[in-house]
Amino acid sequence: MKTKHRVLLAVDAAVNLGLGAILLCFPTGLVGFLGLPPTDTFFYASLLGAVIFGIGVALAAELYGARHGVRGLGLGGAIAINLCGGGVLVFWLLVGHLQITIVGSIVLWCVATLVIGIGLAEIVTGSAKYS
Repeated sequence: MKTKHRVLLAVDAAVNLGLGAILLCFPTGLVGFLGLPPTDTFFYASLLGAVIFGIGVALAAELYGARHGVRGLGLGGAIAINLCGGGVLVFWLLVGHLQITIVGSIVLWCVATLVIGIGLAEIVTGSAKYS
């Protein structure tokens, strides 16, 4: 695997592991601190965190386990996940009439931009061909 593809895979894994860990733990003050829509249950946020964290683990397995015959999530799958997740988040931000603060809006736009940007970078570099 080329170095630029390994770097993209590492960045994608780190982003997913970080976002997943934050959502998985979902400290009670996080919603207010980030200005996100309020919720009366942490079930869905922690479940989403577990899924995103699992994607990060699968990406890390692909990056570090390939030389030992361990396969994880290739960049083709990561592209699909990033564009779908980021696209749905952009949809909600544009037409969802979310009750969020300016800080919440900035945080969510940053997340959407980050995951869509990583997906587009993976497409532009042809990374999916090498996974």
